[in-house]
Amino acid sequence: MTDAKERGEVLIELEDVTFGYGREVVLDGVSLSISERDFLAVIGPNGGGKTTLLRVVLGLVAPWSGRVRRRLGGRHGAGPPGAFGYVPQFAGFDRTFPLRVRDVVRMGRLGGRGLGRRFAAADDRAVDDMLGRFRLAALAETPIGELSGGQLQRALIARALVSGPRILFLDEPLASIDSVSREILTRTLEELHRQIPIVVVTHDLTPFARLVEQVACVNRRLHYHPSGEVTGEMLESVYGCPVELIAHGVPHRVLASHDHGGRR
Repeated sequence: MTDAKERGEVLIELEDVTFGYGREVVLDGVSLSISERDFLAVIGPNGGGKTTLLRVVLGLVAPWSGRVRRRLGGRHGAGPPGAFGYVPQFAGFDRTFPLRVRDVVRMGRLGGRGLGRRFAAADDRAVDDMLGRFRLAALAETPIGELSGGQLQRALIARALVSGPRILFLDEPLASIDSVSREILTRTLEELHRQIPIVVVTHDLTPFARLVEQVACVNRRLHYHPSGEVTGEMLESVYGCPVELIAHGVPHRVLASHDHGGRR
């Protein structure tokens, strides 16, 4: 079990949170804390509420009941501009929009600027640093429509990081991307975790084997595992059916598919 002192200061805390869409409850009595040294993986079946949990944490939707505390500075605990880095699933990203890779990354610097203010030299330096970190410098002037899925995902994560957030949230960051991009992203996340906490929604823990320190299993209710280790019994309680696991010296991956009625 990870000691509370080792996890550092609590930055975000959910207490008995309930939320849903229409009359359907998606999160029921969820409590969770995220601290400054966490690498938290959020897993669970499709429709179990993983993405909805992120939306509540980020303040994109307000819970029906319960409390969300954010200790990141800013007004009302919401956090100052750039406090959160968030990369949603990019399946719906419009690749036809006339932007270059550099433009996409630089968009991440907009939050801390006043309306109409031009980008400064510090912004350009931050963008160049991110392009180099994610091996995108050679693609800086490339239209986003010409990128592979992995290259686009790297650009979107670079955009989320260029503002220097205090915490990073990633929703299925490795879905449908090439092996080269997977290796670049996981290595970069490992380096980044020395500086800020990271929360990853994923169906597959395997690529994050050496990184994950805590696991939250979500299927309407939340089961928290502070050690980062997940057993078949834990997963069966979340998925509601037997779950086949593989274990070859790395954390387990869910292999079975599950249909839970199309919850969000």
